Amino acid sequence: MFSFTAMKNTTSLIDAINYRRSVRVYDENKDIDSEIVKKCIQQATLAPNSSNMQLWEFHHITSEEILKKLAEACLGQSAATTAKEMVVIVVRKDLWKQRAKAHLNYLTTLFGVKPKNEYSRREKFALNYYKKIMPFVYGEFLGLYGYIKYSISWLTGLFRPSYRQLRKSDMRVVAHKSAGLAALTFMLSMAAENYDTCPMEGSDTLRIKKILNLPMRSEINMVISCGIRKPEGVYGERFRIPFESIYKKW
Repeated sequence: MFSFTAMKNTTSLIDAINYRRSVRVYDENKDIDSEIVKKCIQQATLAPNSSNMQLWEFHHITSEEILKKLAEACLGQSAATTAKEMVVIVVRKDLWKQRAKAHLNYLTTLFGVKPKNEYSRREKFALNYYKKIMPFVYGEFLGLYGYIKYSISWLTGLFRPSYRQLRKSDMRVVAHKSAGLAALTFMLSMAAENYDTCPMEGSDTLRIKKILNLPMRSEINMVISCGIRKPEGVYGERFRIPFESIYKKW
């Protein structure tokens, strides 16, 4: 069984995976380096995400005043009240137009400005992907457009494989999945630095948005507390359902 004691000179991914635990109590006498936390957030932005749209924001909380407010919004749980810092991962599906435009600007710089007939097939596909496909996928009007797109994909699916997650609720799930991948990348990056984290589901997300002055169309994906664990901050040995009961090989 992997030891709960801090790792020395972490170099492997498996070490970070084994070390990472959801820490419920941090040592209030041990500080963490905000620059290292920032570096781990930068590494989190390298996480895979749907269409590379990067519909996320990372709010790095170091202010004691805001930490206290967030701890209250996280229902006063010890993982929040003893945290040295917090990272709030926010889904910004509402920024899809800006993200698609950023991709187009990047691709134009990469491929160069030239007549349409001079673009290669691959270049045309890449440009059209963010110019036409992303607006089709993310565009919406009172949620109705999504059902029209869903109906089209359902009819198409009668004859060939078709992408079906096109409703407003579907795209919300897609954006949160991408943010979740970034959250895990951040926590593993922190573990590789011998820092501890806890992803907290129990929170008042409306209050958190008000505290951070976030737009209403944004969504809180995860609040992650950060610090150095106390021994009692890890609630026993790790338990997992037997692998044989969840592993299905075809």
